[in-house]
Amino acid sequence: MKKIAFLLFISLTVLAASCKKETVSDRFTFLTDHIWRTDSLLAGGVDASGTGQLLEKFAGDIKFNEDGTGYFGQYTGTWRFVYDETSIVLESPELPVPLTALIKELTATSLKLTTNYPNIAEPSNPLKIRMTFKPK
Repeated sequence: MKKIAFLLFISLTVLAASCKKETVSDRFTFLTDHIWRTDSLLAGGVDASGTGQLLEKFAGDIKFNEDGTGYFGQYTGTWRFVYDETSIVLESPELPVPLTALIKELTATSLKLTTNYPNIAEPSNPLKIRMTFKPK
C-alpha cells in the first residue's frame, strides 16, 4: 500500500510540474509590453528615415505581439528571437529577405538594433544599419 501511495505521489508531482506555465524572459516582456516609436533610423551613420530613403518604411510605430506577429512601421509580419535572445528576426512578405538584427539594448525604455544591409553601390561594403526606438 505504501508503494502505491508513493507512486501516486510521484505521478501527481510529475503531472503538476508538467502543467506549470512556461515563464517568459524579461527581454520578451520588455519587447511585447508596449508599442515602440522610432527614435532614429540610420544607414551608414546618416538619417535614412525620410521620403525615398532606405529605412523610410520602418519609420513610425512598431509592435511586437506575444504570439510572434507584429507590425514594423509599414511592414506587417512575424518576429522571433534567435541566438539566446541576443538577436531578432523580422519577416514580412513586403521585405525582400528576413531581417536579422543584433539587439544592442533592450530595456523597458529603449530598444536599439543593428544590422548590415547589402550595398548595391559597393557589394563588398555593406551598409551598417542602426535603428533605435522608445516606448510610445
